[in-house]
Amino acid sequence: MFQLGKTIVSEDIIKRDFVCNLSACKGACCVDGDAGAPLDEEETKILDEIYPKVKPFLRKESVEVLDAQGAWVKTSYGELETPLINGAECAYVIFDDKNTALCGIEEAYNQGEISWKKPVSCHLYPIRINDYSEFSAVNYEKWDICDDACTLGKALQVPVYKFVKEALIRKFGEDWYAELESVAENNFK
Repeated sequence: MFQLGKTIVSEDIIKRDFVCNLSACKGACCVDGDAGAPLDEEETKILDEIYPKVKPFLRKESVEVLDAQGAWVKTSYGELETPLINGAECAYVIFDDKNTALCGIEEAYNQGEISWKKPVSCHLYPIRINDYSEFSAVNYEKWDICDDACTLGKALQVPVYKFVKEALIRKFGEDWYAELESVAENNFK
């Protein structure tokens, strides 16, 4: 671990390789698991605002859940997240013709209907952020369903932090990312 500003960063995001391999995993990270995508307060407002524009891109069962529960939910622990369909896939999941899970929010973004790509927690994956009172922990989350992504990342020699560069800049800013690159280049070769 090392510190960058008000973040404590796991060395795994530099040492491990990762490139999503959707043809192998079929977007399992959006379907498996027991919780929706983590959200922050600002993102809940954005989801409320953009839902009418995202709705045409979603499946019938997604719309039913989102209309019933809302564009986001608060868990019994007070955490904010995207709703799930039957306790499984994220309510914003859509499927392509190869049955690969994709994000309906991102599809609306790609089609120019909205200017917000998707929740930052999704954009950052496989990095997870844990916010504490004095700092944020930036960690790599190892999940077996992403083994193919690790294999592809290793073959292409792409470390996690480079794979999620856009998302890290979105979350922490250009200067923070430049410092991360400097640490990676000067301390982990």
